[in-house]
Amino acid sequence: MATATKQKDIIFRSKLPDIYIPNHLPLHSYCFQNISQFSTRPCLINGSTDDVYTYEEVELVSRRVAAGLSKLGIRKGDTIMILLPNSPEFVFAFLGASYIGAVSTTANPFFTPAEVAKQAKASIAKLIITQACYVEKVREYGRENGVKVVCVDTPPAGSGCLEFSQLTSADKKEMPAVEIKPEDTVALPYSSGTTGLPKGVMLTHKGLVTNVAQHVDGENPNLYIHSEDVVLCLLPLFHIYSLSVMLCGLRVGAAILIMQKFDIVPLLELIQKYKVTIGPFVPPIVLDIAKSPVVGKYDLSSVRTVMSGAAPLGKELEDAVRIKFPNAKLGQGYGMTEAGAVLAMCLAFAKEPFEIKSGACGTVVRNAEMKILDPETGASLPRNQPGEICIRGDQIMKGYLNDPEATERTIDKEGWLHTGDIGFIDDDDELFIVDRLKEIIKYKGFQVAPAELEALLLNHPYIADAAVVPMKDEMKHEKTGEVPVAFVVKSKGSTMSEDEIKEFISKQVIFYKRIKRVFFMEAIPKSPSGKILRKDLRARLPAFSN
Repeated sequence: MATATKQKDIIFRSKLPDIYIPNHLPLHSYCFQNISQFSTRPCLINGSTDDVYTYEEVELVSRRVAAGLSKLGIRKGDTIMILLPNSPEFVFAFLGASYIGAVSTTANPFFTPAEVAKQAKASIAKLIITQACYVEKVREYGRENGVKVVCVDTPPAGSGCLEFSQLTSADKKEMPAVEIKPEDTVALPYSSGTTGLPKGVMLTHKGLVTNVAQHVDGENPNLYIHSEDVVLCLLPLFHIYSLSVMLCGLRVGAAILIMQKFDIVPLLELIQKYKVTIGPFVPPIVLDIAKSPVVGKYDLSSVRTVMSGAAPLGKELEDAVRIKFPNAKLGQGYGMTEAGAVLAMCLAFAKEPFEIKSGACGTVVRNAEMKILDPETGASLPRNQPGEICIRGDQIMKGYLNDPEATERTIDKEGWLHTGDIGFIDDDDELFIVDRLKEIIKYKGFQVAPAELEALLLNHPYIADAAVVPMKDEMKHEKTGEVPVAFVVKSKGSTMSEDEIKEFISKQVIFYKRIKRVFFMEAIPKSPSGKILRKDLRARLPAFSN
């Protein structure tokens, strides 16, 4: 992290005024603070079954789950792993853990057994909540480490798994009274941050309350959602973007329509059936909606807000999807797990909206500060000059779990979180992302850490050295953005092929981390300190891929 002679920082703030944020409250208390106003209204709608849970039912079941977790030995500060697709049980488990001061680490259910075990071990998860179809991924780990496994559906015969109904049928009066401090961790998603392997991001009660309030509280909310709204919950809840939107919906009393996986026709059917008003998406879904010939057969006029995040959305795609949603405002947000989700949000979504520019990803959220630093000198830059985006505020993470060095590299002594993204703020306070300092590969909004794939490659006895970099997916450029490709130095005498290497990796990782191309070379270019010169490798890609 570069430093410069101390100068006065150029600070950028939201166009919206700061507001009072009750971030002394635990997250669950904050979300349900106004529940008396909408206790009988729909809270969760299960799109695959049409089951509806009211706000008072969700709050009651969450308290029961809290009592049930406590009976299973989960205490304040303990971690549970939620290994689930989108479902009401995901929400009950997350809120239940919050009530007793426990921590939820969220994991992708499509992870390989090795990936799940790695996160469970790193987070010291004492209990795993999952579906029967994923039990085989965790059963052995649970047995070897004394970790209980709970199934939200009927567990496989002889698996030794507990049933989620044991939690939901517990007596809420047996929920222990615990003192929860604002700085206590409530969520532990995993992120590769700016560099390196996935790390546990400690998000606190105070941080998540602040993040939600920055969007939906105040007289002119940045993200105007209210109790009459139906918020689509299609993006995976194990991802901070979707989790944050879900918490926003809870805070304001909106109905949250849960959809387990993306499929264009069921999506359009649900939007029409439940008159969805708020649509949080990512660019690949926006692209499918823009290009699908069946969209015109459905009534999408109820949608008033379409927001895109997790990866940049080009102007052409923005324009194409606007046609599909005749009554919707379309815009982008910019986030990072470590920043407590969102750093900047489109002001077209505000209750009293502002004009916005196509391609911009919004303005910095309220009750926070942003600055742009010269990556070389560390100097604070003025408007219209690109540099590293830094954010400061109560919403950012407490740090990486058990990794003070990585925390120190990301959050400086003055409390600024360094994102590793390059962008600039224009004369109208709009933020534009132009590049990335960090090495993370973004595939359809999912994070792929080169270091993780490199470690796997170097475990192969016939690979002497390896480096992984992003390559534009020319065939489906708009759809995927980047794909991971590997440069490999074979061990002496090795005759292994590209397909053998790709298969070796694909057996160990989730689909989006699979290596798409392998290029063989004599030596990996490195700096004198041993750092892989990824820029040099990316520059060589056109010659290798032709």
